[in-house]
Amino acid sequence: MREAEIKRKTAETDIYLKLNLDGTGKREISTGSGFFDHMMNLFASHSRFDLTVECAGDTNVDFHHSCEDIGIALGKAFKEALGDKAGIKRYGHVILPMDETLVLCAADISGRAYLNFDVAIPSGIVGDFDTELTEEFISALVREAGITLHIKKIYGKNTHHIIEGVFKALARTLRIAVSSDEALSGEIPSSKGVL
Repeated sequence: MREAEIKRKTAETDIYLKLNLDGTGKREISTGSGFFDHMMNLFASHSRFDLTVECAGDTNVDFHHSCEDIGIALGKAFKEALGDKAGIKRYGHVILPMDETLVLCAADISGRAYLNFDVAIPSGIVGDFDTELTEEFISALVREAGITLHIKKIYGKNTHHIIEGVFKALARTLRIAVSSDEALSGEIPSSKGVL
């Protein structure tokens, strides 16, 4: 099983995170933000990764530290669970509709962290969530996991739908990228022999 368990404690957050890439989408999520809980539940469900997230953060300030640090912990867990990346498809992409919204997401589990986040979000707040934290979370995940990721909103008007489309597209893209490529017979998917 490709699993990892991360404990991360700072002056701002105390996080326990467990990830199983070969799961069924089971999840236990408690981030401190109702909207972010919703997004992380969607992420686990659509990726089919088993995911536990318990975060006690300084939410009296705002949700920034919690979202970024959960991204850091998830990125570390993702990298650890993948190991040497032997036998994975490496690349994944999805164009995902969410009602009036359409989101494109493409990933390369390359070992090189890069994020192109081209997602205009019309409202600054949705529920209890500062919408700019969507990019903060994904940026931290990408940086720690070593993923090249492109996310583009093709169109969309509703803030909730746009962010939900981003999380679902990300989940399904990563699900494809980490899946087994039978043609590789356990080889590392790079001409360099290492990722």
